[in-house]
Amino acid sequence: MRRVIVGIAAAAAALALAAPAQADPDTDFTNELHNYGIYGQKDYNAWIGKIACKRLYTGVDPDAHKSAQFIANQLQKGQNSTEQAYQFLAAALRTYCPEKVSILLPAEQ
Repeated sequence: MRRVIVGIAAAAAALALAAPAQADPDTDFTNELHNYGIYGQKDYNAWIGKIACKRLYTGVDPDAHKSAQFIANQLQKGQNSTEQAYQFLAAALRTYCPEKVSILLPAEQ
């Protein structure tokens, strides 16, 4: 009986010390895109989002307009309206490079 209690206590301690599960940003990103009617392979869309951030960091795309054009060219046919490109860009910025969200402000004016 004592072994059972010790085993239960050890299991409870291990659960208490276990790191909390982290959400998968790619899944969250995909779910947000679905809200905008943008579908496609999860990994591909996540890759586009990450590349969009890299292009902004390196100056390849100097502003939100150029970044949205890049994204529109990557989206599946029928899912590349200007609105969807900006929705995709906003979701990518929030998910993968939140410090770049401010680039959307000049584009909205």
